[in-house]
Amino acid sequence: MTSTTKGTAVVTGASTGIGAVYADRLAKRGYDLILVARNTERLKALADRLISETGRSVSTITADLNDKASLLKLENILRDDQSITLLVNNAGVGSVASILDGGVDEMEAMIDLNITALTRLTYAIAPVFAAKGSGTIVNIASIVGIAVELLNGVYSASKSYVLSFGHALQRDLGDKGVRIQTVLPGATATEFWDVAGYAKVKEAPTTMTAEDLVDAALIGLDQGELVTIPPLQESKDWESWEAARRELSSKFGNAKPAAHYGLN
Repeated sequence: MTSTTKGTAVVTGASTGIGAVYADRLAKRGYDLILVARNTERLKALADRLISETGRSVSTITADLNDKASLLKLENILRDDQSITLLVNNAGVGSVASILDGGVDEMEAMIDLNITALTRLTYAIAPVFAAKGSGTIVNIASIVGIAVELLNGVYSASKSYVLSFGHALQRDLGDKGVRIQTVLPGATATEFWDVAGYAKVKEAPTTMTAEDLVDAALIGLDQGELVTIPPLQESKDWESWEAARRELSSKFGNAKPAAHYGLN
């Protein structure tokens, strides 16, 4: 058991899958925990196990982050609890449905969870961390934030948002002592795929375990990575892609349309 503490880590979507593994690993690294999810029984079972195994303080909050009152409650905790040093924005939902098949209400709910809740929780904790000059925010995106054609378009777009948001957070907070890590999992063997309606992915040979995903992400955090893509075998591929994106960004500042539009 770890006697010293690294502060309190808040993990959303913590009752199963990637979130539950984050909870396990962070407790074993010396963090106390606030675990957030909708399933009370699973949260309690996880908390009881981690308390027994690590001796850490583990509290749970049963909350649906699509519910405004529940979300506001968590936002207030992030603003007020000065022991919090780490936020893992993991809660999310996905889909494999085409725009011709998926209901727009389900897509709106996905946006509310994957984008709005993550954004509001980040906005709640960022000023606190900036004022202290320390703290870490880990946002869980997905490889489909880049490989956008692979799954449902709204899901991919929501994860592109998380990646873009992370870049802007690094710009705004990096010089204030606040660390931002954006994690892009590939296919990972969790209940995500059951909910998304594509359970067979869990058995695919290219599917990673949640344990390997989180362990790699935490090593990436230790190494100072701003963006961590555990299934990408060559980090130079990301570095080249990101360098090309930034180079392209430098070419947009023109008052006239390009010559091939024939307007000049």
